[in-house]
Amino acid sequence: MEDKYINFNEKRMHIFSELVKRYWNGRLNYISDLDELTNEIKTKYGFHETEIPFIKDHIRVAMGLDPNGNQRFEDEMDMIRKSREIHKPIVSRIKGPCEYCDSHQCRCDTLGKYESPLYHRQGADEDGSDESRSPDCVECDFCADHCDFGALAEKVEFLPVIELLRQKDTPVYAVVAPAIVGQFGEQVTMGKLRAAFLEMGFADMIEVALFADILTIKEAFEFNRLVKREEDFFLTSCCCPVWFNLIRKNYPDIYEHLSPSVSPMIASGRILKKLYPGARVVFFAPCIAKKSEAVEEELKEAVDFVVNFKELQEIFHALEIKLEELQPVDKDQASLGGRVYARTGGVSFSVKMVVNRLDPTRVIKLKSQKVNGVRECREQLETLRKGGKGTANFIEGMGCAGGCVGGPRTNLEPWKATELVNEFGEDSSILTPFDNLNVIKILKQFGVQSIEEVTENVELNRILTRE
Repeated sequence: MEDKYINFNEKRMHIFSELVKRYWNGRLNYISDLDELTNEIKTKYGFHETEIPFIKDHIRVAMGLDPNGNQRFEDEMDMIRKSREIHKPIVSRIKGPCEYCDSHQCRCDTLGKYESPLYHRQGADEDGSDESRSPDCVECDFCADHCDFGALAEKVEFLPVIELLRQKDTPVYAVVAPAIVGQFGEQVTMGKLRAAFLEMGFADMIEVALFADILTIKEAFEFNRLVKREEDFFLTSCCCPVWFNLIRKNYPDIYEHLSPSVSPMIASGRILKKLYPGARVVFFAPCIAKKSEAVEEELKEAVDFVVNFKELQEIFHALEIKLEELQPVDKDQASLGGRVYARTGGVSFSVKMVVNRLDPTRVIKLKSQKVNGVRECREQLETLRKGGKGTANFIEGMGCAGGCVGGPRTNLEPWKATELVNEFGEDSSILTPFDNLNVIKILKQFGVQSIEEVTENVELNRILTRE
């Protein structure tokens, strides 16, 4: 393996950082500017002239565009200025480095860290099109993280966000996953992160945990509706698109037990755009899978762009935002229950609290089973398929080990991130969704006057439910 391809994910983030710095500061306007960056990358890392298309494809992907293998840039700058959405495939194969890969190192044709079928090397489309995926792929997209020499890469969606932020008449909301706590240093509080987003031009930073609170209420009602006998069970799809895709694609026989709720990310976009017409929503995530979820046909247009934590770290660096030095802008938006959605068991914990609150005398109590990592999720689903439910009647699945805190685009070890998420949840002055005045305010704007009316409101249920 040639040194220039080793640790390429770091080099890829350097390319992205340079794009952000130049585009933000008005130094990236023409094709000649992209050519200049290409030559700098070529010189810095020792690439040959024949490898120019490889560098240019990584620049294209870092701009949120499809790789095409072309020797020359053409209309890339115009495409970014006009970009309103990101199209699939999110992860693309880029020609070049595979020829240097030792077969024992590459797992593109086997299983990734999360035991999910990935791209097939044999017969894969050379242009990197989505048809090269296995039909059973659950879009965890860990393949892009595992491939550390640039053959696979996901689109980065921040340059179009810069264009949005320049439109002063368009409010752009930064919605952050609860796993973001501590990802940029233990001294970087959520209040300091909000200050950073405001400095960048966002209208506000909003915890997606607020919308998790709303969905917790809906999930509790769904549980009460679907679980009435000892043999009944409920699969929650609320957070993780990997868990949802795993069931939808591979276990149609138990699909009917799956909650119809959308994820908190989708709920956040739909609700914010209803409350603030003309607003745009950018989600900040611990994984790549959320990028794929945002462009699913039945969910698209809820969230405009998705940026992960590693990319956000590069953005702060490129824009020279000193997080530790910022004056915090604190808001308590979500409950303990909504905030712990970030780790394994968080959804179960939250829904159980609400179920018990709705009906303390309920005969069949919520008994949860928590599984995390695709291997464990598969084993649990196989057990359910064979009728081996056990005592659990509420099964929560997370595609990543540890839950969202273990996502492939996080900056912390899962165990440490879990500690910080738990602490942040416990710091909330709001215990449950019932106690969250922010939730009550949102519900009233939909004409819902009490928690018990949540499932009766047609418009709200349309927003919170998959088609």
